[in-house]
Amino acid sequence: MEPLKILAADGARVREEAHLQRVGRYADPYLARRSAGQKHPVEDFLFTYYTQKPGQLKRWHPGAGAVLTGAPAAERLGWKHYRMLDDGELASLGLAAGSTAATFDRRAFLADRRDAVAFAGVILRGTAARPAQFGCFGLHEWAMVYRQDKFDLRHEYLQLRLGAAGTDKVVEDNRIRCTHFDAFRFYTPDAIPLNEHSPSRELQRHMEQPGCLHANMDLYKWAYKLLPALSSELVMDCFELSWRIRAMDMQASPYDLADWGYPAIAIETPHGKAAYVEHQRAFAAEAGVLRERLAAELGAIAEGAPQ
Repeated sequence: MEPLKILAADGARVREEAHLQRVGRYADPYLARRSAGQKHPVEDFLFTYYTQKPGQLKRWHPGAGAVLTGAPAAERLGWKHYRMLDDGELASLGLAAGSTAATFDRRAFLADRRDAVAFAGVILRGTAARPAQFGCFGLHEWAMVYRQDKFDLRHEYLQLRLGAAGTDKVVEDNRIRCTHFDAFRFYTPDAIPLNEHSPSRELQRHMEQPGCLHANMDLYKWAYKLLPALSSELVMDCFELSWRIRAMDMQASPYDLADWGYPAIAIETPHGKAAYVEHQRAFAAEAGVLRERLAAELGAIAEGAPQ
């Protein structure tokens, strides 16, 4: 268990304000669009697909081991998985008896989330241990609209860049090798047998691999599910990587997003495939660093003695 360390109120406020500004760059435009009844095919995704809502993301957490005092501590009295320090702990930190001081409540967190912590650890460590695969070229997005006319599928406000027939031909002319269940589950019925793998929720822990864009986007999911044990800064590092991956994923998709400011990565061409893999490798390297940080934090949470 890491030692408790006081975070001065002024320092906490500086970090909290920086966090609010960081989140606001992404969340505030989304909230404005939502209020206006507007949608964005790229920039809404992290707020609509994942379960962490903007208001939750804006809450700043210092992470395990940090002790907040004064007003920042008082504000967290009703927040889940925080606790107030007892007089013995206050004395050990040089604080007066009865002082208002709050920290992450490891015992309550593990009582509620032990299974989630264990599963996240399995996914993070298992993914990191496998070789990265860079031959999918983002074709999972194309498989989601394969033979869309047959299944009467339409994206309500986007057009296919190559049309329905051209999109189907790209799917048929390429190997489909998706390893990520949460992409595979959105395939059209006719695309499912074209995939060389058969991802499932049960097999997820055995199939996730570090070259997968969606596995690397999901670092954000594992991070926010571990709040408030993790610092919000680490969660936002994962969020911002996920944001950039989503943009590239959609640029390589069959949709025409040029008018939205996202020029196509034409993966149906050799040049487009090469560009896709270049981006994919760079994202995998970034994700590897974050995955290691998350796994280390998670291990400390799971293995440390309860506070």
